[in-house]
Amino acid sequence: MRTVVTWFPDWPVTAAAREAGCAPNEPVAVIGQGRVLACSSAARAAGVRRELRVREAQARCPELIALPYDPAVDARAFEPVVATIETVAPGVEVIRPGLCAIAARGPSRYFGGEHAFADALHSCLERAGHSCVIGIADGPFAAEQAARAGWETGYGEFPPGESARCLAPLSVAVLERPELVDLLRRLGIRTLGEFAALPRAQVLARFGADGALAHRLASGQEDRPLATRRPPPDLTAAVDLEPPVDRVDQVAFAVRGAADRLVADLAARDLVCLCLRVEVHTEDGRSVERQWRHPRWFTAADVVDRVRWQAQGADLAAGVVRVVLVPDEVGRTGMFAEGLWGDQAPDERVHRGLSRVQSMLGHEAVVTPVLGGGRSPGDRVTLVPWGEQPVAARPTEPPWPGALPVPAPATVMPELVPAVVLDAHGRTVQVGDRGDLSAEPAMLEPDIGPGETPVAVDGWAGPWPVHERWWDPERARRYSRFQVTCVDGHAYLVRYEPGRRSDHGPWWIEARYD
Repeated sequence: MRTVVTWFPDWPVTAAAREAGCAPNEPVAVIGQGRVLACSSAARAAGVRRELRVREAQARCPELIALPYDPAVDARAFEPVVATIETVAPGVEVIRPGLCAIAARGPSRYFGGEHAFADALHSCLERAGHSCVIGIADGPFAAEQAARAGWETGYGEFPPGESARCLAPLSVAVLERPELVDLLRRLGIRTLGEFAALPRAQVLARFGADGALAHRLASGQEDRPLATRRPPPDLTAAVDLEPPVDRVDQVAFAVRGAADRLVADLAARDLVCLCLRVEVHTEDGRSVERQWRHPRWFTAADVVDRVRWQAQGADLAAGVVRVVLVPDEVGRTGMFAEGLWGDQAPDERVHRGLSRVQSMLGHEAVVTPVLGGGRSPGDRVTLVPWGEQPVAARPTEPPWPGALPVPAPATVMPELVPAVVLDAHGRTVQVGDRGDLSAEPAMLEPDIGPGETPVAVDGWAGPWPVHERWWDPERARRYSRFQVTCVDGHAYLVRYEPGRRSDHGPWWIEARYD
């Protein structure tokens, strides 16, 4: 079965970099389980390779931007690419984000041959801003290897019936089965040709069903049909206004019917809208576009409200000629049914009020704190705009050496507050490079200002030394943390940082315990 594969090299890096807003020429690496899963061409030029530990990669490339691997980001960013491919040929199988396959027979007849189809597909993706490599062979696995072989030229092909011969010199590592590959290498089998030469019955008996499948792939014998997906329905609702409308209430009234149709179409497919994109086009050529997210799901009235608020905040100087409603994110209705004792989502009146404030002051004017991973209390807090998914900037799962032990402080200072820590003789306490103190803390002045007097310290713990970003001289930080309790009942998290000094010395307050 002749198959055309579109391969997008370094796709995890492309998706993660777009999500993080990184420039295309920056050295970027996607990290999973403490190792490099993929890296950009700029990072490879600096010596970064797959499977390197993070510290070794950062030592080779101090400017490296390390981003966590998120399969959801990969899949979400790849969806528009698949939609672009489906405009050229339906019946796409997404093997994984960054790699998909299409049966060549039908499109080749339409375009006048495999090469013509590949050229049309490549041109379409290039126009959409997606750089890819096309591979053609007898089956998805062989076509993927053909694409990898043609990485530099953007095109690779194995002639019909020649897949086994073209695959033979390749390493068994391309099978992407670590345990099987390790065993084959220990048996002295290092190429697909050597593996394909083994008797099929003995491979099945020795390596099992998965080994037999790998043996068929190595032999160029792929007999499975493509698991093509059905293109998602176009649920976009649009309203054209003729003549143009320059009053907000008229715009809201005009979209009521479209909002009803949008919600009804979703309900007919057992779906609800979680994130809505509203596009307002005016007769002077301007376009005001914005995403709105709901903590539960959008009703038709919610859709009309968002259009009204967006029109009010846009300060329309010209009449509105078109309004487009796009459900950017949907979910199954059953996942959002109310519980037995009522819905646990935020009160609708609260959500409507805060969303109204956002429409007047901006999307990021109302934020919600989300606790994530990090070493200092301030680093753990991510402020997420109201209505968006509460996702922290740093995952909580990885270990964080040097992180603050429990209990967590109740109040985190927005900025470090200068402080003075004195010993029993009234001298400022100093901390050496090895964490040794010049004297025990006896007095703490927690807030430098007129009339402030030091408070006696009745207990302290520490130091906990922290040395961050040692590979980057410009952003490296070295400091020590202490927990201090005072006789007036207050407790503080204080920091001694020689590289950052106020007018009163190197002591700072990070947070307060209640």
